[in-house]
Amino acid sequence: MSILGPMLGRPWLRRRNARLLRDAGRAIDETCYVSAGGIDHFVTIRGASHDSPVLVFLHGGPGATQTIFATQTMSWEEHVTLVQYDQRGSGKTRHRNGPSADGELSLERLRGDAIDLINALRHKLGVTKVILAASSAGSTFGLQLAASRPDLLHAYVGTDQNVGAESSRITHARTLDMLRRTRSRKGVRVLENMPTDPAGWTQAQSDALSRWAIKADPSIPNMITDVIFPAMMTSPLHTIGDIREINASITESMRQLYPELAAFDARAVAPRLHIPFFVFQGAADLVTPTECARAFVTTVQAPIAEFATIPETGHLAAFTRPDEFLRLLLEHVLPVVSTSPVPTP
Repeated sequence: MSILGPMLGRPWLRRRNARLLRDAGRAIDETCYVSAGGIDHFVTIRGASHDSPVLVFLHGGPGATQTIFATQTMSWEEHVTLVQYDQRGSGKTRHRNGPSADGELSLERLRGDAIDLINALRHKLGVTKVILAASSAGSTFGLQLAASRPDLLHAYVGTDQNVGAESSRITHARTLDMLRRTRSRKGVRVLENMPTDPAGWTQAQSDALSRWAIKADPSIPNMITDVIFPAMMTSPLHTIGDIREINASITESMRQLYPELAAFDARAVAPRLHIPFFVFQGAADLVTPTECARAFVTTVQAPIAEFATIPETGHLAAFTRPDEFLRLLLEHVLPVVSTSPVPTP
């Protein structure tokens, strides 16, 4: 997709998307700030029915808010009350509080914020538990939350599930192979100059690997140019100033969290879970490799542990193919949190 379309059509597309969100006539449609961890968090809450289960989505990045995808996820709202929020140090939350009020970032602090937010939502929406979904960097502290507070959750759904250092090695090998096959000499040169052990990578080298992994496979959508950028530019909730804030959020959040993200080990965090556990991964994900996520799921002891792929997509699969993600929610997840029949989308 050309980036010119969303840029040139931004005013009209934002108005159109605002109408789509408004005219959906949702029973729950709220954009607000909720206190969690001592600061206000920007939150969107949308759903067609007060009786639907609540799904809280933890965004990745880190710092890459997913409240930009409000229009893309409207079909989900027919079946769940969808809660998206900008995490500490991210997007509108960062803009409201300022970096000094947000304080230092850590996975533990983000986990604590998420617990506080879920408790506030339980009170606000009158529910006892929520479904927790988590993407990419959000799947690190999301998995920690699922392991430590099963009392708050119906189930955990990981997507772009982060596994740890072993996946970084495979990302490097598979991306390098793809770049060689597509004859990208620049990319090959960058990756060949990286140490073989991810422990020796600098943040800059890791960031470079991710950028090449995102665009290495020409057969799948590019999550930046085809998914994130169009959504960001056409979101009725986000001004140009908000978009600048998102970019600053990603840079600063990664600077602070990189050491923890590089050391993350999903197997150590969650050898056992006491709630149903699902991972829905892009079938061609190079950033968080599909085979690593699949292998991880087989090691987790849980009442239910299921893995499925989202075809024809890589990283950020839930927002690249939102209808396919919804299908997996309806087939696998909602039946374990509800005894009522689950409709087909």
